[in-house]
Amino acid sequence: MKPFEYLRARTTAEAVRASTDRPGAVYLGGGTNLVDLMKLGVTTPDLLIDVSGLPLDQVADTADGGLRIGATVRNSDLAGHRTVRTRYPALSQALLSGASGQLRNTATTGGNLLQRTRCPYFQDTSKPCNKRVPGTGCPAREGAHRDLAVLGHSADCVATHPSDMAVAMAALDAVVQLYGPDGERSVPVTDFHRLPGDTPERDTVIRPGELITEVLLPPGPDGAVSLYRKARDRASYAFALVSVAAVVTVRDGRIQHAALAFGGLAHCPWRARAAEEVLRGATAGHDTFTRAVDVELAAARPLRDNAFKVELARGLAVDALAALTAAA
Repeated sequence: MKPFEYLRARTTAEAVRASTDRPGAVYLGGGTNLVDLMKLGVTTPDLLIDVSGLPLDQVADTADGGLRIGATVRNSDLAGHRTVRTRYPALSQALLSGASGQLRNTATTGGNLLQRTRCPYFQDTSKPCNKRVPGTGCPAREGAHRDLAVLGHSADCVATHPSDMAVAMAALDAVVQLYGPDGERSVPVTDFHRLPGDTPERDTVIRPGELITEVLLPPGPDGAVSLYRKARDRASYAFALVSVAAVVTVRDGRIQHAALAFGGLAHCPWRARAAEEVLRGATAGHDTFTRAVDVELAAARPLRDNAFKVELARGLAVDALAALTAAA
């Protein structure tokens, strides 16, 4: 392992200042992804800035009826929080579907958003990878890509984002709060992660030195119900082949509000805007759900071995919408 320095930050200002002064620095929260990448030699930071002790570990109501989630709140604590379970069940379900109990006890909210792809070429330093070393190529396109992207990919990268939590937050219209050298700013979670284009090494829009401080969840529409569903190769400890988070409101048999996001299909949590347009105002029913999902998935460009993901996403989303509208 490459030698590195370690700093336990006492304040967010100290953490940001240290990161700004050292371009090779990275923030350390729970370390459930970062430490693995360091062991593999994928990430070789000069300085680890430990932010786990900062006062960013609280979940609190906001004045408008939403929720404020600190960046160092542990995944298990967030999943079990009473307000999350009652008002944002899709988020609790997404968190509980990820990893193991031991990892959820360590992983943080900010770290979950920033985790990197599990594409095998990215994690193997003996292989070329545009995300790890720009300009070296993307062997996954012709190689092992069964688990990789069918939406939004490019000639330079077909990796998928692995987070369950981020998919639920995309459907819930969460907002990421950042603090950096230029002060504070807010970024909707749907704009936080990037599609690969010709710069796949950039996972997010986060700027050098910026630190995630919290995530804000707005109050949901009156009468809204939500859920998260995940399809994977085995019942536990597996990343999503496809996942879906949905939030709907139904009145008099018609869908008043619809938010839909997919995981496992793209380089980022995929907010299904085209499907939502079809759903809003339409009569709730299987035909409507199928038509809406088909409109969204018409943009899919599967590779040789992952076309099954399109059918899997269609079935998962239609079933989720049927379950939600029945509950509503």
